[in-house]
Amino acid sequence: MKRAKRFLQILMLTLFIISSAPQITLANTTEEMSQEEIFNARMELYQKMEAITQVPWHYLAAVDTYERGLRRAQRDRPREEGFISIFYDPEIWAGPINPNKEDTDPLSISLFNGIGLDGNGDGVASPTDDEDVLYTFAHYLEQYGFDEDDFRIALWDYYQREQSVSIIHGHAAVYEHFGTLDLDDHAFPIPLNYNYSYKNTWGDRRGWGGRRIHEGTDIFAGYNVPVRATAYGKVEVKGWNMYGGWRIGIRDLDNVYHYYAHLSGFEKGIEEGSIVSPGDVVGYCGSSGYGKPGTQGKFPPHLHYGMYRDNGFTEWSFDPFPSLKQWERKAYQDRKKKK
Repeated sequence: MKRAKRFLQILMLTLFIISSAPQITLANTTEEMSQEEIFNARMELYQKMEAITQVPWHYLAAVDTYERGLRRAQRDRPREEGFISIFYDPEIWAGPINPNKEDTDPLSISLFNGIGLDGNGDGVASPTDDEDVLYTFAHYLEQYGFDEDDFRIALWDYYQREQSVSIIHGHAAVYEHFGTLDLDDHAFPIPLNYNYSYKNTWGDRRGWGGRRIHEGTDIFAGYNVPVRATAYGKVEVKGWNMYGGWRIGIRDLDNVYHYYAHLSGFEKGIEEGSIVSPGDVVGYCGSSGYGKPGTQGKFPPHLHYGMYRDNGFTEWSFDPFPSLKQWERKAYQDRKKKK
């Protein structure tokens, strides 16, 4: 049975190679391509590997997207050379006791218990070849099964970190929901037709609950002014926080956690696990927090907006002010175009 399945996989792979030629493989061509062309090239790779291995394309896209975020966050990781960002340590790819850490021979890699596979039938298993890289991970996933529980177990065994499993699973849910990779748009969290004001308050001192720094930007607005999602993503957290009051947390496709605090309440239908788009109302501006559940009015109403990046090991806050200014400018430009 296993031999028959493997034969079918090889046959399908060969047919795809023939039918899809010629292909764009040089890394430097990505610099000359539009974002739409890059998305299309990635989707073609995901769907090709789905056809060969039966692993859903949105699982592959989710892992690749997570790894792309890690490459941006970890300084010791090289930038990807092609469309696919999944990174393999040389010892994992070639085998832990392989004397040649740059080995690309599928046979010797297998003999030394490496995971690198030839994904396009050229006789080479290269950690910089998009099809080899993606096929290797798809093959790893297919050994566990094809439903969500299997996916989670496979991710846990690979990353050994629950946060990584949660983030990737969230990415997969977003891609499955929208059915596209073109999900890079953003929105300013407060609608432009409301009165609001803000300045850069990231890093300011805070005294309530002990000395700490302000990990975000305060956007002052009136009670019950709508608060909107700034990116495509999945709601990870919703509820009460002693500092932030009624708050909601949304993870985007760049592995960034967006934190909305001091709300007066939540939008109906927004729950943990909800998938949101830029501009979707998720809650309403208020003055909750700094006390037990329900505490209100210890400060003027405002939205505390924070951004936290995950690097595969830990998570840290960074200044959201530049992003907010960029999204605000874009919102004004879009509104001007509509007039």
